[in-house]
Amino acid sequence: MPLPAYLTTSEVADYLRLKERKVYDLVSQGVIPCVRVTGKLLFPRQRIDLWLMNHLGGDDATGLPTPPVLAGSQDPLLEWAIKESGAELALLCQGSGDGVQRLLDGRAMLAGMHIWHAENQRYNDPATLGLGGMRDLVLIRWAKRQQGLLLAYDNPHRVSRFEDIARPGIRVAHRQPDAGASQLLQSFLTRDRINAKDLTWAANPSLGEDDLALAIRQGEADVGLAIEAVARRQRLAFIPLQQEHFDLAMRRRHYFEPACQRLLAFAQCEQFAQRAGELGGYDISELGQVMYNA
Repeated sequence: MPLPAYLTTSEVADYLRLKERKVYDLVSQGVIPCVRVTGKLLFPRQRIDLWLMNHLGGDDATGLPTPPVLAGSQDPLLEWAIKESGAELALLCQGSGDGVQRLLDGRAMLAGMHIWHAENQRYNDPATLGLGGMRDLVLIRWAKRQQGLLLAYDNPHRVSRFEDIARPGIRVAHRQPDAGASQLLQSFLTRDRINAKDLTWAANPSLGEDDLALAIRQGEADVGLAIEAVARRQRLAFIPLQQEHFDLAMRRRHYFEPACQRLLAFAQCEQFAQRAGELGGYDISELGQVMYNA
């Protein structure tokens, strides 16, 4: 029989081959992951697995401190949650690709990413990203988001589908090459057999989704690819194209750092769910789930 998602005290004791008294000792010390529901202790199995593997001594620790930095892609809900939760993480959002590199180099504790791999029709595949060699890599689901076309509020060019961006006179806003939105845009161009050289591109790349939205709002571009929440925030028209997966990548030991735990705990509260609904375009039903555990 497969184990349930939440284990009772006796079940977790059997799972870890410990006496129940030892489990209660670990709980009182604040060492083992658990939640209390109507006075009863429950142990999330995925978090127990992470906790166990973190104590097996298999992590590739260098002994050097990792700065409390969240790098990678920009996400409005994530930025807000970090501030509201008091997670004390510095934000350095310069695209998914940059986040991957900073995670590998030990220059970031977490990396937010939403990189689409058209070859295998998957998001954030560790092997394709070059993260397959990290023996302690963990991917935690943050949210599913709606990606689509951003346009001026009155949509003067009457764009209604992706192929319309190739029409003469339409200026396309774009991100830096290693950004997740840039790679998704390229996959759409390949799918629809549109030559990137035939498009009219904005003069300069936008280094963030808000920058791209502002370029459209200020008339520097007519269309660009970004998430629905940014379109709403900048009062732009939005045409949905694809639901994407936004995940947080980290080393296993950093999952248990107070900054990460505080952020994920805050993301379970009603205030967070309300904010996600207000921003729009978010599905947080899988938030906190372990999507990959090396």
